[in-house]
Amino acid sequence: NNTGMIDCISFSQLLTPCKLPNFTQKCKEIGPLALATPSSDEIILMKAMRERLHTLAKDAVYCGTKLLIDAEHAKYQPAIDNLVLELQQKYNARDRTERPFIFNTYQCYLKDSAERITTDLKRSERFSFHFAAKLVRGAYMVHERERAKKNNLPSPIHDTAENTHRCYDEVIELLLRHRARHGPGLEIMIATHNKESIEKAVSLMSELDIGPSDESVHFAQLYGMSDNLTFTLGNHGYNAFKYLPYGEVQEVVPYLVRR
Repeated sequence: NNTGMIDCISFSQLLTPCKLPNFTQKCKEIGPLALATPSSDEIILMKAMRERLHTLAKDAVYCGTKLLIDAEHAKYQPAIDNLVLELQQKYNARDRTERPFIFNTYQCYLKDSAERITTDLKRSERFSFHFAAKLVRGAYMVHERERAKKNNLPSPIHDTAENTHRCYDEVIELLLRHRARHGPGLEIMIATHNKESIEKAVSLMSELDIGPSDESVHFAQLYGMSDNLTFTLGNHGYNAFKYLPYGEVQEVVPYLVRR
């Protein structure tokens, strides 16, 4: 817009994986972005994955249910975020639905999580779609720190558990206050077994006059874990869910152990 400035949100729209080859082939030197650019074969696979995701999203909308896309290792997360953003812009569009269907997941043990959530909130406002997030603390702490050390990079994980707790609670407050100011549309899934975080969220909901059954706020715990929290929330009228992982034993047990 002739200001001499690059708008981060608009510029990021140009950096979709399928568009990267056209962008990086003009670079004078080979850097991290060029090295991360997918090959033609990888782009074919990514397009197939994208089609499957759209099939899932369409079925979720048709059935009137929510589709929560999980988070992964930090090295994979930008690609996941890019795909989820595409789904949200289409299926959470304000001109086609009053409520969101597609949720992204944010791991609050990552130092950049609050910044990413703030940026995605701005994206939702600029591109007119409903923001929806599942908030977790994170489950790959050992892997992330080992990878950072191996590659001589700063750790992406908060240095202490207290910092992670603070980030989680601050993000909840940010989103609840946004909901109170702007009305229905935004939705969050508070996915935690941490009693203190739940109590803070419930207290803030009361302060902001967000009722227990308000569709903007959901709580979730794993099936078989923290039933005392889930049942108490449900008995008091809050939207409480149980998250049920399934799969082969060698896949599910490590998943549960990490939590």
